[in-house]
Amino acid sequence: MNLEEKKKIVQDLHERFSRSKVIMLTDYKGLDVLKLNDLRKKLREVGSEYKVVKNTLLIRASHGTDAELVKDRFKGPVAVVLSYDDQAAPAKVLTDFSKENDALQINVGVMSGKIIDLVAINELSALPSREVLLAQFLMTASGISVGLVTALSDIPKRFINVLQAIKEQKDVAA
Repeated sequence: MNLEEKKKIVQDLHERFSRSKVIMLTDYKGLDVLKLNDLRKKLREVGSEYKVVKNTLLIRASHGTDAELVKDRFKGPVAVVLSYDDQAAPAKVLTDFSKENDALQINVGVMSGKIIDLVAINELSALPSREVLLAQFLMTASGISVGLVTALSDIPKRFINVLQAIKEQKDVAA
């Protein structure tokens, strides 16, 4: 690989690091090509990428991005997972895949400018998908508004019932 190719790779990776919402590092030592391709396919399905690049190029590409927080972890056989949309989806894929394949080890990640460890990645993988969370939020929000409308519409009904009772008492007294 010549110098120009390396510069293009670093520039492309830098742009990808800048765009990604979550970055995770894995150790893929012991996985064969078929399993790596299977993992790449699963990650692509959720809008993520799995990149295996020389560590020196990763370090150069990380400058000025969130990935710079974990550049000291770019040692040995490291692959980078980049996600541009949903932060939880790649964590789910990696966690499920590592359960089936002991050779894949999830090391660390970066999300919103903060380092996340394996425990946080596992917690992230337990979250429902973005669509499910949005649906739950909308159901909660609509439930609150329906409850408010019901409570507010009940007040005039009760007031009318009180007035009706007062009228009936006056009619009986007269």
